[in-house]
Amino acid sequence: MFDSSSAASIISYAKNLKGKNLREVCGSKIEKHGYKGKGNFGQILEKFYFGYEPNSDAEPDFLDAGLELKSSPLKTLKNGDFRSKERLVLNIINYLEVHKEDFETSSFWKKNAHLLLVFYLHDRDLDLLDYIIKLVDRWQYPDEDLKIIKQDWEFINQKIKKGKAHELSEGDTFYLGACTKGSTALKSFRDQPFSKEKAKQRAYSLKQGYVNHIIANIAKEETTVYGKIINRPEILEEIRSIEEIVISKFQPFYGKSSEQIEKKLGLELNHKAKSYFANLTNAILGLQLGQKIEEFEKADIQVKTIRLKENDLPKEDISFPTFEYQKLIETNWEDSDFKGILESKFFFVFYQFEGENLILKKVKFWNMSYCDIFEAKNVWKEMVKTVSNGEIVKEITEKGIRKTYFPKKTENKISHVRPHARNAADTYLLPVEDKLTGLTEYTKHCFWLNASYVKDEIYLKTKNLNDSKN
Repeated sequence: MFDSSSAASIISYAKNLKGKNLREVCGSKIEKHGYKGKGNFGQILEKFYFGYEPNSDAEPDFLDAGLELKSSPLKTLKNGDFRSKERLVLNIINYLEVHKEDFETSSFWKKNAHLLLVFYLHDRDLDLLDYIIKLVDRWQYPDEDLKIIKQDWEFINQKIKKGKAHELSEGDTFYLGACTKGSTALKSFRDQPFSKEKAKQRAYSLKQGYVNHIIANIAKEETTVYGKIINRPEILEEIRSIEEIVISKFQPFYGKSSEQIEKKLGLELNHKAKSYFANLTNAILGLQLGQKIEEFEKADIQVKTIRLKENDLPKEDISFPTFEYQKLIETNWEDSDFKGILESKFFFVFYQFEGENLILKKVKFWNMSYCDIFEAKNVWKEMVKTVSNGEIVKEITEKGIRKTYFPKKTENKISHVRPHARNAADTYLLPVEDKLTGLTEYTKHCFWLNASYVKDEIYLKTKNLNDSKN
C-alpha cells in the first residue's frame, strides 16, 4: 500500500493508476460501489483504491502528509492534448466562519495548499469504472500564482464581510473562483453573517483555465505559445493586482490612434487581418504577436475589442458562441454555457471613431452584476421554452424571410438571440420540429450582448470604488 504520513509514498502509489481504470485497480469489489451523483468517481477512488471513507472534513484527505486528493475529468483536443472538462471544485465556503479567517491560517489553505491530482478521460459511452486515468501528480502553486489566489480569496472574503455573499460571482476573481455548489432549490441556500438575505451555497474552485495550466504542466505540453504579463512575483508586491498592471500598460496610449500606437511600438501590422486588434493588445502588453496571455488564459478572461461610434454606442452587438438546440433544452441554468459566459471576467478595449481614425479611449476589466445575470436569465428561459415547444418560426414574409419567436433586443435590456451562421444552410438539429414549417433543423443562433447595454453599463459606468479589492 503506502505510508499515509509520507506525501512521496502516497504520490508514488497514486501514479500506479496512470493508464488504468478503476475496475482494473480495484477489482470486483468495486462493482457494487453504491455511489451516485456528480462526484462519485472521486468517492469510489477514495474508498476502494486509497482505502478511506469519503468525507467533507476541513482537513486534507491525508492529514499527516498534508495532502488533499482531487480527481477531475479531461477531454481530448484534435491535436491529442488534454484539456479540463470543467473547473476544479475545492471545499465549501462557510460564510459564517470564513470572515473570521486570514488566508495563511484559513480552512481553504489548510486543506488545499498541496494537492494530489488524478485526471481521467471522460467518455459518455463508457461506465465511469472504465474511464482511463491519464495524468497523476502533485500540485503546489508557483509564487506568482499564489499571490493572485490569495488576492482572490481576500476579495471573496471582503464581499462576505460586506453582506454580499448572495452577489458572489465567478467573474469577481482571477484564478480562484466561488462557484455554486448544489441545486438551485431553497435547501442549497445558506445564512450569511452580515445580511438577512440567503446566499447560494458556494465552493472555492480553480477556474477551468487555471486547471488547463496545471494539466499542461503535468503533461509537459509545449507552453511557449504563452506570454506572461507578470514576469516576476515581486511585481505583485509593488503593484496591487493584475488589473492595475494591465491598465497601467494601456494608459500611456489613451487618446492615441491605432496607427499612432503602432508607430510608437515600432510595428507595421496588417489592418485588414482579423487578428489586428489582438496583435495590438499583445504589443501594448509587451508580448509577442500571436502569443496567448498566460494570466488571461488561467483566469478564463474574455478579451473583447469594441469599436465605438461617435455617440459612444458600439458599432456592433457582442456575439457569443453558437448554442446547440438539443443541448440548450437538456442543460439546466446552473450548468448552462450562457450562465458560464455571463459569470466570466471580461477585458474590454474601447476604441472610438474620430472620422476614419480609431482612438484608444480606455480599457476595463468587468464582470456582470448579480442583478443583471438574473435579468439575462430570462432570455435563456424564453429560448428553452421556445425550442422545447417547437415554436421557432412565427411567420414567413412574402419575400420568404423567416421571422422567429426568439427573444429580441427590444424585449431585454441586456441580451437577445439572433443568427450567427455562415448562411441559412449552416444549421443545428432541432429537438422538436417547428410547428409552422415542419423544419427539423434550424440556422445556428447565439446569445448576443446588446450594444446599448455595453455603452451604458460597461463603457460609461464608472467602477464603484467600494467594489474594488480591499
